[in-house]
Amino acid sequence: MSRTRRCEPVPLEVREAASLLERRWQLSILYAALTGAIRFSEFAEAVAGISPRMLSERLRDLEAAGLVERTVIPSSPPTVEYRLTARGRRLSPLIEAMREYAAGAV
Repeated sequence: MSRTRRCEPVPLEVREAASLLERRWQLSILYAALTGAIRFSEFAEAVAGISPRMLSERLRDLEAAGLVERTVIPSSPPTVEYRLTARGRRLSPLIEAMREYAAGAV
């Protein structure tokens, strides 16, 4: 007879969200977007230590997941802006809770 407690399997939705958000830099990029970054250079400045190649890759991941929308502004030279979608903005309470937790844990 086993003495372990039975627990529920992790739902697919939780595993999928974790798979995206646990990738290095993702939460930092989302935080930067929530606090006003919209241009690539602003993200690069806000997320210290990320390489341009990795930032570009992570922004593409977030765009593919429907959390960020990429818009090319026709100008000379063309400008690209990244804005959170409604789905991306819904992560704000989660990211704020993480920030508050970390601030209280110090």
